[in-house]
Amino acid sequence: MSVAPKSRPSRDEEVDVVIVGAGPSGSVAALHLARAGVSVVVLEQGEWPDYNDYTGARPEHELVSTKLWHPNPNVRDNPNDYPVDTSTTDINPLMFAGVGGSATLYGAQWMHFLPSDFRVRSMDGVADDWPFTYEDLLPYFLEVEREVGVSGLAGDPAFPPRPAYPFPALPIGSVGQRGALGMERMGWHWWPGSNAIPSEKFGELNACVRRGVCLTGCPEGAKSTTDRSHWPLAIKAGARLVVRARVKEVETNDQGLATGVVYIDANGRERRQRAKIVILCANGVGTPRLLLMSGGAKHPDGLANSSGLVGRRLMMHPFASVLASYEDPLDSWRGPFGQQVYSHEFYETDERRGFVRGSKWNCMPSGGPVGVSGAIGSKVYVAEEGRFQDFWGGNLHDNVARRFGHSLIWGIVGEDLPEENNQVVLSKDLTDSDGLPAPQIVYKVNENSNRLLKFNIDRCLESVRAAGAIETLVSVPVRESGWHLIGTTVMGDDPKRSVVDQWGACHDVPNLYILDASTFPTSGATNPTATIMAVALRNTRRMIAERRNQKVA
Repeated sequence: MSVAPKSRPSRDEEVDVVIVGAGPSGSVAALHLARAGVSVVVLEQGEWPDYNDYTGARPEHELVSTKLWHPNPNVRDNPNDYPVDTSTTDINPLMFAGVGGSATLYGAQWMHFLPSDFRVRSMDGVADDWPFTYEDLLPYFLEVEREVGVSGLAGDPAFPPRPAYPFPALPIGSVGQRGALGMERMGWHWWPGSNAIPSEKFGELNACVRRGVCLTGCPEGAKSTTDRSHWPLAIKAGARLVVRARVKEVETNDQGLATGVVYIDANGRERRQRAKIVILCANGVGTPRLLLMSGGAKHPDGLANSSGLVGRRLMMHPFASVLASYEDPLDSWRGPFGQQVYSHEFYETDERRGFVRGSKWNCMPSGGPVGVSGAIGSKVYVAEEGRFQDFWGGNLHDNVARRFGHSLIWGIVGEDLPEENNQVVLSKDLTDSDGLPAPQIVYKVNENSNRLLKFNIDRCLESVRAAGAIETLVSVPVRESGWHLIGTTVMGDDPKRSVVDQWGACHDVPNLYILDASTFPTSGATNPTATIMAVALRNTRRMIAERRNQKVA
């Protein structure tokens, strides 16, 4: 691959690299490639975020955000989204199309995968080991943290020793203190939350004022997403970003090498972007969808799919939540929403529990009046009364009076084991607004996950009651919880058992790369954005170092 002059490429000329998707991984790749003098075009099907559309600072926020900023694209129904066929899944996939990707709607929980997450087969005899280790990835974790502006407190005994975070941890507040109290009384691990929110002004990011509206876009510009942390720098370095560009196909030549992509622009016109290297960063649903659409007559089962694993092994982290209410006020509308404290007490396998692998807990505020009324579902299980209860109707006023400002939520993220029957396929019935087949999700929560969640819910109830909870509400599994879309183009050393190698290069198409979480062999039990960006940085650095040896069309 030749090195182009450091200038922004014009429309339709051949470039060194075209990237599909401007979310966390695509942003990292674009910034570092552009800084290395590589000509880069990034195609994003969504728009630049309009920060004036974030409603978190307005009185009507809770009423309007559930539509405008709903994480389910089928509910949000934004013209830039594609619909998803969810008729065959237990959990709905949650995603967002736009510069910054689905992190626009994340809680900013910032967690590395743990060392054991890279050695699941060796340690527990299930799933697969990664082709590299935590120690291999640690330098990239730390570099990405500096780019993002992460706040946290080093020294957590659940992790190996590490340097200080770029910024001090955010205040844990009354919610975090009460969550920690229960863990202390049980003798269990907890630690102040690490978040992709700087505790002081950093670059384009402002200090957090703790509105607690992280999941619907940050009106203060404090939550770190790559539209703020990476894209201003990438554009300055020479990358070109094209929004409202829906990619429909990766093209290849007779030698089986990628030559670029075909996309539909904002005016509905079909265009072609030629490139020496193609990088897919379209998430664990969008990336396999694009590969399956790109097969044609030469590859009827999809591009880069000689292993038959494109779309398979989907992992979405089955999730449960426990809302606990207390007599005394907790100011539980205050943020950050993501995690004020977290726990890895039950992260590792203990076979006496009846399941393998484990969970991460994160303690969150319960939100405003509407949020606390429907914070974890329209029906929840009231543990003290042994029955399900509706949030709305005659219960509404009583629920708000009892819970608003007095409640916290423990979110329980369970490790999801890869199963080939959990997969992304092309829908036979549903299409997007351009007539392209929508993805269909085929997913069942397995018995290991059900046992894992039940065990952790029982332990969580013990913890919140130890801290004085007067009411507890349980929701499991939460259907609207498929934030983490993992595993559908798995990495590995054997082309018969994987789609890409450890550097993200497709075994079948050596100049086609995948840098999102679809390549992860396992899901861990923690939020994946930190690991997504670290892996993307590691692989991009390798791509730059080896560019003269890269096979291209």
